[in-house]
Parts: sequence; structure tokens; C-alpha cells
Amino acid sequence: MPVPVRVSAGDDGTVLITPAAAADPPGPDFTHADPRGPDFTYAVLDVAGAVLAWPVLGGPVPPTAYVHDAGRAQQWLWALYGERVALAVHERALGRTAADRTALADVAARLGLGHWAARWWPASYTDGIPALEPDVLGVELAALTHRCQQLFDDGGDQPDDRAAELIEDHRAALAPLIQWWHATAHHPAHTARHLETVLTLVDAAADGAGLEGPALRHLRTALGERHPAGVPAGPGPPVDLGALFARHDGYALAAGAPTATGGRVIARGAGANDWRRYPHGYVDAAEDAVSWTARALGARRRIEVEVVAHRAAPAATGTLLVADVRVHGGHRGRVPLTRRDDLWAGYADVDLDAEPPTGPGPAGVEVGVLLPGFDPGAASAHAADDRAARDAVRALARQRLATAAQSFPYDAAQSFLYDAPQSFPYGEAPHTAVSTPFLAETAAAATAADEDY
Repeated sequence: MPVPVRVSAGDDGTVLITPAAAADPPGPDFTHADPRGPDFTYAVLDVAGAVLAWPVLGGPVPPTAYVHDAGRAQQWLWALYGERVALAVHERALGRTAADRTALADVAARLGLGHWAARWWPASYTDGIPALEPDVLGVELAALTHRCQQLFDDGGDQPDDRAAELIEDHRAALAPLIQWWHATAHHPAHTARHLETVLTLVDAAADGAGLEGPALRHLRTALGERHPAGVPAGPGPPVDLGALFARHDGYALAAGAPTATGGRVIARGAGANDWRRYPHGYVDAAEDAVSWTARALGARRRIEVEVVAHRAAPAATGTLLVADVRVHGGHRGRVPLTRRDDLWAGYADVDLDAEPPTGPGPAGVEVGVLLPGFDPGAASAHAADDRAARDAVRALARQRLATAAQSFPYDAAQSFLYDAPQSFPYGEAPHTAVSTPFLAETAAAATAADEDY
């Protein structure tokens, strides 16, 4: 069943394809509105001649497309949206039309979600949301990228077309994945099928890119020895996924000395944890990961800031976060933070005795955390709906992990990754390509049980 979409023209000459609301007029006379909501609620893919965006919250919908080169985009428009939308873009027939749900649409949406997870997954020790193993996720992203090659061309301007680079960066996961595949005689058949397909696509992508090395030779040998039905030759013993993908970096809440000692505590509070202000993997994603304490030391006033670190946060002294501190809406000051065990911590003297504003401006202490040079700017932070959006993303992560813990028994839905995918009308599939867990989510769900989450 087709779903209505709108084809419109942007102010900069782009062609926009957006899911249409029921109240949209049938003609071209409407005002286009960009997707609303924080950017961490959208999965994005940079493809030939366009950028695609899907909301990660809510039901499946066609992607919004920002087409900046309609000629290049024609190679995939028909396969992603169907012939009606491709023709409308080609002829610039602005207005309402209908998009089909296609096999490429399902796989592309999953690839976009995988990139979203690599950037925005809300890993938090304190919230009980385990991190995704980056090598396992990277290998599956390489497989999906290879599967979505129709979306890309040789223009060199599509950062998401990097299957070979993903394989090179994450080949350490190949041996554990092969071991997992060999053990799938002890798991449901769809688990073996999922693993086999990912490994086969990675092998094809590596062969096409001319990649070599011991890990890839081991992969080709393992795939070459499988039986015609895809069952590995000489299936191995059961594996403990928690042990197979366990992280050995160690992580526990620090119980060391406070950032500064002495003085009288005059105030405490929690700061803002805006995920957009630092790279993924630096800070625990919990809402209360940022805390501060104000002390009086004689006539001086000191603010101490502590931020719970992500388990993968860099410990190098050259990589420093800072705390963004503002008192009573006045000048913003920055407090350098250094990594100490599981914390980023720092302190600085501030003027806490300033008079609070008498007007509508903010009163009190505001503290956030950012990486200089990465931060999009304080003006984009602290939107009123950001807390609700972050909570919704956490709920999504927990839901996906719960599904992964059940070994995702949805054979029909898994067809997105296989040679003859089934397509469902938008909103009617009980389990879609997007809702099916990634291998990294399955491994994380198993590992979390062994790591006291």
C-alpha cells in the first residue's frame, strides 16, 4: 500500500521529499517545514545527490530526502520510493504523490539507524544501558553499506559509503563473529542466518575493495567450508556471548578523594547533559551524569564539577572536556575537566555572590559539559523538549535490548537482509528491518547480564 509524500522545492534549489500529513493540500501551495525535534532523534544517511533522514522514535515512515542533485539521485529514487516519486522529482512535479515501501527502503532505514546507534546510543552505567561493542556494530554497518551500494556513486562526497574503511577499522570482531556463527547449531536458525549473511556481505565487500589480511582469510575459509544450506562445517560448542564480547577495560564508580577539599558547602546541584555538545563515548548518557558543588573557602567561592565518564572516554591529557558555568544568567565561564578514574572533574573560582536578576532572566547556577570545537553552541542547547526526547531515546534503547535478549524470533522480519526480502506496507509490519536488533545489541544484552547492569 503506497503512503502519501510531498515533493516540494527548497529555498536553496533543493527538492524535498517529505511524508505527507492527511491535512496537506493536494497542490504545491504549502509551506514546507523541516523535521522538528533534536538531531539525536533522527537517523541520517548522506547518499548520492541527497541526504536522507528518518525519525528513530515512532512508527516506520518513508525518509525525508533533501535532494541537491536530482540527476545523481535518480539512480536510487525509484528503488527507494517507487516510480511515482522518482518521476515527480525528475519532472519537478511539486505536490502530493505516493511512495512505495521497497526492499531498499527497509535496508537503508536500518543502515541509517546503525549510524545513529554509533553516534547517539545512550550508553549509561548509571541508567543500566550497556554500550554497544563498536567493532561488532561496525562489521554489520559494513555489510549493510555493501547491501545499499545503489544509494552511492563515485562522487567521493558521501561519508557513509565506507564499507572498506569499516571493515579495516573493525576487523577485530570477525573472529568472534565466526565463533558465534559456528556455535549457532545451539541457537535458533534465524540467528545463524543473520550471522551468515552479515559475514558473507562483509566478505563480498572486502573482496570488491581488494582487502587482505589474516582475519579476512579466516573469514573466507570459514565461509568456504559451510554446507549448502549455510550451516557451518563442524559446528563448534556453545558460546557465552557475555564472555565472547566482554569488555576488559574495567569500570566501577570511583570512590577517590573529592576534587577539592575543605571549605563549607553552600550549594549543590545537577547540571545539563546535552549529548550534542561532545562526541559519543565521552560522557555517561544519564540525565544526572553532571553534578556540581559550590564551596566557600574564606572569601573565595569555588565551584567543583564532576561528570560521570563513558567507559570508552579517552584518558589522554590532551583531550579535555570543559564545564560551561553560568551564574544568574551572567557571563559564561569554562572550567577545564580532566579524567580521573570514571570521572571528568575540575574546579574554578567563581563569583557566586552576584545578585540574582530581578527580571525574567535565569537565577541560580547553570552547568553543562562540552568539548571545545565540537560543541554546536549554547544557543542550540537546553531546548524545552530535550529532556523528554532523551528519555524517549533511553526507552527505545531499553526496548531494543529487551527484544535482543529474546534472540529476536521474527523470521519474516529478518528477510530485509537476505537475498529475497519481503516488504510490508508502512506501519503494518509487526516487526520491521528497523526493529530487528543488531548483532551488537544482542551481544550487549548478553554482556550486560555478566557486568552488573
